[in-house]
Amino acid sequence: MTTFRASDFHPTKPAALLAAIPALLGFVPEVSLVLVTFEDDEVGCVMRVDLSDEFDDVLDHVADVAATNGPGAAVAVIVDDDGAACRMCLDEHRSLSDVLDEHLGDRGVELLATYVVDRLEADGRWHRADGAPGSGVIDDPMCSPMAAAAVLDGRRLYARRTELQAVVAVDPVRAEGLRMAMLRAEHDGELRPDLDARRDVELVLAVARGLSEGLLPEDDDLAAVGCAIADTRVRDTLYALAVGREADRAEALWALLARALPDPWRVEALVLLAFSAYARGDGPLAGVSLEAALRCDGRHRMAVMLDQALQSGMRPEQIRELAQTGYRLAKRLGVRLPPRQGVGKRAG
Repeated sequence: MTTFRASDFHPTKPAALLAAIPALLGFVPEVSLVLVTFEDDEVGCVMRVDLSDEFDDVLDHVADVAATNGPGAAVAVIVDDDGAACRMCLDEHRSLSDVLDEHLGDRGVELLATYVVDRLEADGRWHRADGAPGSGVIDDPMCSPMAAAAVLDGRRLYARRTELQAVVAVDPVRAEGLRMAMLRAEHDGELRPDLDARRDVELVLAVARGLSEGLLPEDDDLAAVGCAIADTRVRDTLYALAVGREADRAEALWALLARALPDPWRVEALVLLAFSAYARGDGPLAGVSLEAALRCDGRHRMAVMLDQALQSGMRPEQIRELAQTGYRLAKRLGVRLPPRQGVGKRAG
């Protein structure tokens, strides 16, 4: 994952900062508040929330999450297409900036600047919302150094957040069609012998390899894999694939399962997808996957843990260390996994 420093986004360089926002988020935000924190002169967490008339409680939560890792500073960006022309909006943005400054200041975080931009596209216009002078035109975000680095890191940039959400959006017709196959394939999970868990891991590897070669799994195969990952021995072993040489194959299978499986089986595919995306530095895909997973099961332990880590700005390399547990479980089950490798690219 590419590292960027606070000096790259100093408030005296708003055009560079604003052009970087879509690449930092993975999509072009609309009607949003974006907060970028800086830790030890490096970009920390990047948060986005919808603009709301009732923003005081929202900003309190944003400030709590932003301050988790003790950043020294932050920059806020308000994206509002009415913001440049509406006098009432200007007052609201100034008030929002003041309240955010207060919340962050209470937590030891300095708000360096708050900008308002009408749209995060080429020739979008910006101005300061915090009373400081300044206005101008942003560069094309899709031609920014950050966008180029995101592509090199294997991350796709989406025009809208809805396009990113579509990657994990369930197909209700397909999911309902799979329900009977899932019920036929369902088993007793951890009550089965380790030999069955090993066979399930090998099945998942075979289906993922077939998918990478253009072989779409039959419904019975998808159902078998969907039930297999409900076994914690299988699921926890498969987390190791996120750092292995076949990470792209596995991630493509998790994405397919996330769109195809019905509840309650779908949640495990979403969490596996989130872990894989997070491990290779794709925070936006990890975020929407976790959002969907927590809608399925708000108490899922791994989903909750990953969501907290993502919101607090935990680095992907720290998350990748969790995959080592999968290799230990694989050894215990007697199954051979693809060896570890560096950060991989997004699955096709």
